[in-house]
Amino acid sequence: MFVPGYGGTKSDAGACPPDRLGCRLKGGILFGTKPLKGRMMGEFTDKVVVITGAGGGIGRQHALAFAERGARLVVNDLGASVDGQGAGNSADQVVAEIRAAGGIAVANYASVADKDGAKSIIDQAVSEYGALDILVNNAGILRNRTFKNASLEDLDLIIQVHLLGTSYVTHAAWPIMYENNSGRIVLTSSVSGIFGAFGQSAYAAAKMGIVGLMNVLALEGMGHNIRVNCLSPGADTRMTALDEGIDAQNPRDKMHPRLVSAAALFLASEDAPTGTIIHALGNQYFRSETICNPVVTLGVNASYEDLLERREELLDMTEFIAKDEAIRVIAEQM
Repeated sequence: MFVPGYGGTKSDAGACPPDRLGCRLKGGILFGTKPLKGRMMGEFTDKVVVITGAGGGIGRQHALAFAERGARLVVNDLGASVDGQGAGNSADQVVAEIRAAGGIAVANYASVADKDGAKSIIDQAVSEYGALDILVNNAGILRNRTFKNASLEDLDLIIQVHLLGTSYVTHAAWPIMYENNSGRIVLTSSVSGIFGAFGQSAYAAAKMGIVGLMNVLALEGMGHNIRVNCLSPGADTRMTALDEGIDAQNPRDKMHPRLVSAAALFLASEDAPTGTIIHALGNQYFRSETICNPVVTLGVNASYEDLLERREELLDMTEFIAKDEAIRVIAEQM
């Protein structure tokens, strides 16, 4: 009898041999998995990792990278089209790929945009593995339209999937990590929001909303060893294939989705930072953050005209204050 997520059969019950990786106790019976080909032992071994939108592209590469390093996966994907239509079995395909290599994974088909569905993703991790260590919010859709041409339905759906979907799944995971005093959460933002991209107003708004969510959760999780970060990816995927010249089935070497996963694992690691945005544009990695310039202080009767006189000073970014210092300055002014 095959036990979903354990890769073993009832005949495997018994003592776990020293060369058998990933033995699990379920229902009072010990099951083993086949040794994972090329499996790396390290900090992710036996970690329970939930990845949304992991049926293809960047999410699939995240799942494979964690599984290769011994993590136990919940591979979530509704299987919808890039614009959010329909459903499919892409999560099953990724799970089969992981299991074929000796890894441990189960599929979940819930929509992150549905409150109950989002909660079911986390519930499945706990029921299958009895724990939750890492959450990677990766699910997303895209509808490229200028603000003038976008319908309100487009705006609603993009916000629902990206910002609210991320919030729903994270909200379900938060009390578990809070109680355990341990957790790593990776949110997915985008250069479209951080820097702006023509024709992606709803997508950009959602992705910057996710940055705001990260900023707050990083503060709220600090006393409970919950580290929350944003990954801003760039790769040849079916989303970026909406642009001419990009083939998601044949990604360029320097823009292969697997390159993004290095940053995802970094942000989910034991020694991860918190409240940090890391960009992975193919094989190029960098950090960005909000900065501010030195404060312009006016009197308690300040007017528009007073501020106008200090226009150049107000707009001058020659000198700047980084985020942590800016938070201190703002707090002092309150």
